[in-house]
Order: sequence, then C-alpha cells, then structure tokens
Amino acid sequence: MLPITGYADRWSVRQGERIDFNISVLGGGRYKARVARVLCGDPNPKGPGYREVPATWAMEGEHEGEEQPIHLGSWVDVPGVVLPAGDIGFSATLWPTRLAAGQQAVLSFASTAGSLTLGVGPNGAYCRLVTPSGEQTLETGVKLTERAWYDIACDLTGGTLALHQSAHRPRLDRQESAACSAASTAMLGGAGAVAVAADRSTQVVRAHFNGKIERPTIIAGAQKVAAWDFSQQMGTDTAIDTGPNNYTGRCINLPTRAMTGSNWRGDVHRWTEDPAQYGAIHFHDDDMGDAGWHSSLGFTVPTDWISGVYALHLDKDGARDNIVFYVRAAVPGSQAKVAFLAPTFSYTVYSQYQKAGRQAMITERSRAWGALAQAPDGHPEYGVSPYNFHSDGSGVGMASMRRPLIDKRVNQIHLIDPSPDGSGLYWISADGYVTDLLTRKDIAFEVITDHDVHAEGAALLSQYNVVLTGQHPEYHTTETLDALATYLADGGRFIYLGGNGFYWKVVPHYEGPWSFELRRAEGGIRLWETLPGESYHAHDGSYGGLWRRLGRPPQQLVGVGFSTQGEYNSYPYSFIDGILNPRVAFMREGMEDLATPGAPLGERGLMGGAAAGHELDRADTLLGTPRHAIIVGRAVLTDPTFQPVNEERRDHTWPAKREDIIRSDLTFMETPNGGAVFSVGSMCFIGALPIDGYENVAARLITNVVRRFADPAPFPKPPPTDD
Repeated sequence: MLPITGYADRWSVRQGERIDFNISVLGGGRYKARVARVLCGDPNPKGPGYREVPATWAMEGEHEGEEQPIHLGSWVDVPGVVLPAGDIGFSATLWPTRLAAGQQAVLSFASTAGSLTLGVGPNGAYCRLVTPSGEQTLETGVKLTERAWYDIACDLTGGTLALHQSAHRPRLDRQESAACSAASTAMLGGAGAVAVAADRSTQVVRAHFNGKIERPTIIAGAQKVAAWDFSQQMGTDTAIDTGPNNYTGRCINLPTRAMTGSNWRGDVHRWTEDPAQYGAIHFHDDDMGDAGWHSSLGFTVPTDWISGVYALHLDKDGARDNIVFYVRAAVPGSQAKVAFLAPTFSYTVYSQYQKAGRQAMITERSRAWGALAQAPDGHPEYGVSPYNFHSDGSGVGMASMRRPLIDKRVNQIHLIDPSPDGSGLYWISADGYVTDLLTRKDIAFEVITDHDVHAEGAALLSQYNVVLTGQHPEYHTTETLDALATYLADGGRFIYLGGNGFYWKVVPHYEGPWSFELRRAEGGIRLWETLPGESYHAHDGSYGGLWRRLGRPPQQLVGVGFSTQGEYNSYPYSFIDGILNPRVAFMREGMEDLATPGAPLGERGLMGGAAAGHELDRADTLLGTPRHAIIVGRAVLTDPTFQPVNEERRDHTWPAKREDIIRSDLTFMETPNGGAVFSVGSMCFIGALPIDGYENVAARLITNVVRRFADPAPFPKPPPTDD
C-alpha cells in the first residue's frame, strides 16, 4: 500500500457544505494536511508548471493517522443464520473461471462451534468440516472444466460427510462423489457466506471464488434453511433468500449481476423478459466496491472559497499524495457565467487503470519534476478499472469512487511523452490546461461536475452562458446526455475541448453514482466485450454499449464524433475556407492575418507534440452533424498507427478514403434559441493551449470562442442549407 493515500466521499461540494476524506496511513502515525486551489496540474518544468493557490483552512497542519485496510474480492454476506441441530446439506450450481487460484469457497457457514465449507479447486469439488475435534476435507479428485456448468453438494448425515459433483454438459456428464466418517456437531447460530470463506472471529474473508454461482442452498435434514435466488432484485446489492427464514444477504464489492445462468437458452437477451434465466452472479477475487474507510478529515467548505479545482495534499515523512475535489458556488452562476464541466464520470471509470510497467516508466521523470510517482500497476491492492481484465480473464464491468483513485491526481504524469518537451498527461492533470487558460485570460469561471449534472439536470446548466468540457468526457448516463441536449435546445452554448467524448453509456449504482456499471456491447474501441446474453445492465435493465448504437451519436450533440485512434502522437491543424465565413468572424478577432485558409494552428503542444492526436473526432451529416455546421479547421493524419474505430468499418477494406475518416474537424454550429457549439475533436488539443504562455493561435482561438459564447447576445439563426 502507499504510505499515505485516501479518497473523498464526493467529487464536488458547494460552499458551506461538508466534505469528508477517508485517509489511510501505513502503520499509522502523524501526517500533514493542507488544501490548495489548483490552477494547473501539469508538473512539466518546460510547460506552464504546476500552479496552485493556498487555501486558508482551519485544519491545516498535523493529524494523527491510522492504517485502514482494503479488501479485494466480491462475495455475499449473510449474517445471523441459525441451523437446526442435526444433518446439514449444502448445494450450488456454478461456472468456475479460475481454477488455478486454488481452493475457492462457494458456500460456507461458521459459528463458534465449527464451520462447513463447500467449494472447488484444482482437484474438483471439495468440502471442509471444522469441529472442536479437528478438521476434515474431502475432494472428488476429478478436475473441473473452466466455463462449464456444474452442480456440487455436500452433506453431513449421521456422522458421514459426503461430497458430490456433476457436470451439465454431456461430454462432461459424470457423477463424482466422495465420503468419509465425520464427527457430527451442532453448529447452530452463525453466519453464512457465498463465494468466500469468512472467519467471523477475525473479520477476514479468504478463498474467494472466481466465476458464476446460482441457487446456493442450505438444508437441515428434510428442512430447507435457505435458498438464495439471484434472479431477484438484480438491480440491487440484495441477495434474496426464498427459504422460510428470510436469510437475505448483501453483495460485497460489486460482483456482476444479471448474468446468464445454467438454464439460459439463448432465446432471451434482455434479462427483464425472463429473469429466471439470469439467476447467476459473477464473482471475482479482485472486485472492488466500497472500501468502507471511515472519515479521517471532515469539514464544512468555507463560504469564501471560490469555485474551482482543489486538492487535499497529504504528507507522511516525505511520502505524498493528493485528493482532488471540486468546490461549487453556493448558488450556481452567482460567481461566473462560464462553467468548466469536470468529466468525473470518465475519471471514475478510468480510475485504477493498470498498465503493465507504467509506474516503473514514469518514476524517474516524476521524481525529477517533483510529481507523484505512483501508478495503479504498482499498487494493484486498490483494484482494477473497466479498462482491465479481472484475474479470471473476464472484463471489468464495475467502477467505483469509494477507494483511493491513485491515478486521478494533480501534479502527476501518466506516460513518457514521445515529444521532447511533452508532459505526458491525461485526465485531471491535463484538464488543468483549461482552467489555467481561463485564469490567465481573466475569464471568471465556476466548476461543476458530471455528477452534478446527473443529479440536477438542465436546470443547473441553464445558470451558465457557456459550458466547457475537459480532455476526455467519454462516459455518460442518460441523465447527463438529456441535460446537455435540453440545455442546447434552450439556447445554451457548449465548447467541447476533447476527443472521443459522449461515447459509452454507463448506468449508476441504484444508491447513486458512486459506482457505475458498463456493458460493452456492439462495436466500439474496447479491450473486452460483453458475453452473449449479457448486454443489458443489471441496475436498470437498459441496453449497454455505444451511444451511437443507442441512437444518440455524438455528432447529434456536439457536431463531431469519434472516428480514429492512434498512438500518443499529435499533428497540426490547418484552417480551411470555413474560417472566413462571416458567421465565425469572432474567432479571428485579433489574429486576422493568422487565421486564414491553409495557415497552421496547434503545430506545437505538450501532449504528443501538437494539437491533433491520440483519439480524434470528425463531422458526419449522416450521423447527425447539422448541415449548417461550419468546419473552420482540419487535421488529416497520415501516421499509420491511426486507424478507424471499429464502428467505422464495414468489412476488411477501408470504408472510405483516409481523409474521410482519419481526421479531426474544428466544428462550429448554431443551435436553437440563440445557442451554439464549438468542438475541437481531439484528446490532445488542450495540450497546445499553454505554448508561448497561452499566446499561440490555438489558445487565442479558444479564448475568442469562450468570450463570444459567454456574451448573452443570441447567435443568429443559420441560413438554410441547399438540401
């Protein structure tokens, strides 16, 4: 674990509201804490440099810390189970996915008098009985096949412990069993657990199961004690017991629900149509949900803290970390009519993105720059991201913010930039270029987040004349897209300063957007895909995947959409004839001689060396770009690493000429009721803003756009198009 780290209970907080930070200090001891308002998160000494303004905070100074544990692995907790005296039987249906992990518990019960565990391992099913007389273990000795369905059961009857294993598939359909004498004991009151063996005396869980489980059942003699039906209340963390005692359990660490069961026939793909075919939960030994740490520092945000990006800085004997949070105005729009929309949904989904070798790669440069030298691959104890695979090879479909997000910090780099003076930034540190530009140009702004828009909708956005995005606003809920669409329809102005935005759908946890569920269905740039029959979210039953596949391509909202991806290399744009259109004359103010067709912009940058790079968006009227939209600049990339995204391909040949797909379009369009949108369509564009002290053509262009969009004077209706 890191020497010191933590997480906040929320991404954003209004002036006068409380925020809590949950902090763990390895080994305990004193630590220092301070808060600063962050203007720029880039530590690169050849860039603008890390910039912050200290915040006056009553709790600044030393605090006593304690180590707070983190436990990976999902399971179902069932406290308070009482077994009648006499014979006991356990059974379950399962689909194992990582037998090499050793013995893994499927169903267990423990009390002060003993324990009984049914599970699987490298030698097939096993059961273990622990009594005051000792421990006895049985194995079938017949290996299981991964990703195949089995029934397993054990029973303790009349002093005999017996174990049974049978496969569902015909080629594996063998009945296997084992038996031995056993010392019977009355275990009576205790607690049960599914997918783990729990030691209630030490509060430690072990032997996590990897794979699907359905219908775990406990019987005592001829009496059913508990029978859990995972096809019920799949949108929650509740595990319903259909037995007579109502031993309802709670899912811990976000296992994946609404999974096809052993009886799935392939005739139903939406679980809501026949929940009985979706009675399985997929458990993983590296699932991570709510770490459950308690608050270490909690305070009410002073009313004189202006809206902005803030960080709680932590220091333990020279070991550092910071936790980013956003302060909102107590009354939205009261401080400024310009809003920076922090893409906190995408921050959450990308958090703990483990890339092999990343921490070792960045360490030397990070230390030389005085930056944080941490990366998730160096600290897998904090879990994985939906951009990773679970240890059993399945894709990670759940994201959580209730754990340390050690790669979502300021004063942090994420890779070694291929350009000589580049910073190698993503996410929060990169988005500091936007707030730094606004600050240096004396443009007052407030900060809001995706979480705020999800909760408050278009009513929040309506308090601002213009809203700006960050580098990569990729993940959205139905609620956030609806809010943005309504805001634009009502005359709002929107500046999309990123690439690959508004791309994937996420569904929040039923308790709120502290966690998100993803189903990577149909197309899209993705490291894994949902399995057949599992493309509908458990939380709300809606279909998952790309917003484009769901009838809401990004072009409909912001004029451009994701079309190509390549290495972290960037290239210049050139202005094209559209820049001379009188409707965009405001863009050329003060640089009429520089903003002309054929003239470059963004030819230098701190993210890949220029402005157009990594992930690019283009306009396309077939996908919803309005025909009155004006493209003022374009970058066509010849770099062979840039290829069309999956959904742009039709067959093994190119769907069009390279210049029709492998490009980024700087796009302007008016919207109803005097509104407008300007989109850059490149993940690396904002890296060009700081060049020459934010006095380059790209920065001046964006400054002109922000100032005109902030002006409440309505944009005129566009002229009608020829078609």
